[in-house]
Amino acid sequence: MAKKNILVKPIVTEKSEMLSSDLNQYVFLVERKANKIEIKKAVEEMYGVAVESVNTLIMPGKTKTRYTKTGMQRGRKPTFKKAVVTLNEGEEIDFFSDI
Repeated sequence: MAKKNILVKPIVTEKSEMLSSDLNQYVFLVERKANKIEIKKAVEEMYGVAVESVNTLIMPGKTKTRYTKTGMQRGRKPTFKKAVVTLNEGEEIDFFSDI
């Protein structure tokens, strides 16, 4: 699997910000077929940090309902895989440095 396709995007939410400030953990949306070793190498190459551990979880797809003028619309959100990456002490990733 190509390394550039492994990390799709970082997930920046209130919960992930608390993890990064308190436990030095960062959350990424990753390719579903990527394993922990590939994710670790991709994060180390892209951000130049030392990764201590990687935890992955697959978030199941959910059905969504919207009520509109024309009636009820039903849809489905896709299944995706998240990776929680723990960095070594003293390491840090700054997602907002380019802004």
